[in-house]
Amino acid sequence: MSIHQSVLELIGDTPIIKAQRLDTGVCELYLKLESQNPGGSIKDRIGLSMIEAAEKAGKIRPGDTLVEGTAGNTGIGLALVAQQKGYKLILVVPDKMSREKIFNLKAMGAQVVLTRSDVAKGHPDYYQDLAERLARETPGAYFINQFGNPDNPAAHEFGTGPEILRQMADVGGLDAIVFGCGSSGTMTGLSRCFAKESPGTELILADPVGSILEEYINRGTLSDKSASWMVEGIGEDFLPPISDFTRVKKAYAISDKESFLTARELLEKEGILGGSSTGTLLAAALKYCREQTTPKKVLVFVCDTGNKYLSKMYNDYWMLDNGFLARQSSGDLRDLILRPFSQRDTVVVGPNDLLVTAYQRMKLYDVSQLPVMDGDNIVGIVDESDVLLHVYGDESRFRDPVSTAMVSKLDKIDVRSPIESLLPVFDRGHVAIVVDGEKFIGLITRIDLLNYLRRRVQ
Repeated sequence: MSIHQSVLELIGDTPIIKAQRLDTGVCELYLKLESQNPGGSIKDRIGLSMIEAAEKAGKIRPGDTLVEGTAGNTGIGLALVAQQKGYKLILVVPDKMSREKIFNLKAMGAQVVLTRSDVAKGHPDYYQDLAERLARETPGAYFINQFGNPDNPAAHEFGTGPEILRQMADVGGLDAIVFGCGSSGTMTGLSRCFAKESPGTELILADPVGSILEEYINRGTLSDKSASWMVEGIGEDFLPPISDFTRVKKAYAISDKESFLTARELLEKEGILGGSSTGTLLAAALKYCREQTTPKKVLVFVCDTGNKYLSKMYNDYWMLDNGFLARQSSGDLRDLILRPFSQRDTVVVGPNDLLVTAYQRMKLYDVSQLPVMDGDNIVGIVDESDVLLHVYGDESRFRDPVSTAMVSKLDKIDVRSPIESLLPVFDRGHVAIVVDGEKFIGLITRIDLLNYLRRRVQ
């Protein structure tokens, strides 16, 4: 392997793997690992294309400020290129973006502006509209505008498309390709490429439930109403100006739950860690493959790496909280307990452990209180306030045992009590300690109750 002079030289030429353990019906399914780009997604391609084209046109010079609105990985692709080429970068991102992506962006030097994810285009807080306004208000700033920038689809028309056809020629060609649509650059660029180079290849769109694109493709109607979805980076509530849907044959609407579970299946069966939109695309690809009656060679993108979603779709507790993983119903307060003690999921501390240990566990697991357990018996509760009041003024008291700061007068609730019995406990500012006789079952917090009520209306 040759020595490269810049991480930007690693963009593109991503590998393709044939699926071996997924149920693909009579078809062969090929996975193009765009997750292997240096920024971890297919959007590295357009980040490089749009910035280099602006340089060649004399629109920007190193040291200038670039501005963009992104709901997915375009921001990371732009940040990667801007960092290497010496540009300042301001990114407006909706607040549903995973924490990992935001941490990644900030670590690469981008300025991140969070905005609302529950508003549509035309609202002043919509991420694209806000980005355009910030670009106007920032002296000398250049608005990338991925949704209207022709160098976005050009990256795929002249780069990704020919690359795929060259690779798939080794197995006899490509019958169908499955992709998603955010800015529509991938779809539009591939459509133009295949129209000239592989007109027999079917174009299949995967769309989140809530987006307007599936209805537009399958029924020809353009709705002015969209709903929210949790999958990041694909789906739209309008038709992007650069979009060209004319060659898209069919679209599949995929729910958040199916997307997340399919992505987890990809990791379990094929060892490939893909992101949330990868799950959407793969679910649509599997539906398409299983509908076919004659063998076809089908390609689907692994759009980005699942490393950016470890706190969400690969976190069992997050999946349970949002109702995406099934939990066995008990018909009592056990249905509200996220971390049952019997399964050793409850984060606990012992009475003889040091307060610094309790503090570290609270920080590590992002909880504000811990049951104090002596064997299988709960003997107290220690929370952030207890630790703070105990150590304030004398930090050496972090070395005191938990028993010196814990609350030992406990507010216990029988597991068979009605849900309404939790409200007085919460009103007193306490956490509910659920027991079955003397046996500790687990804790219920305010957010546990809220999550339970939310799941009931899903």
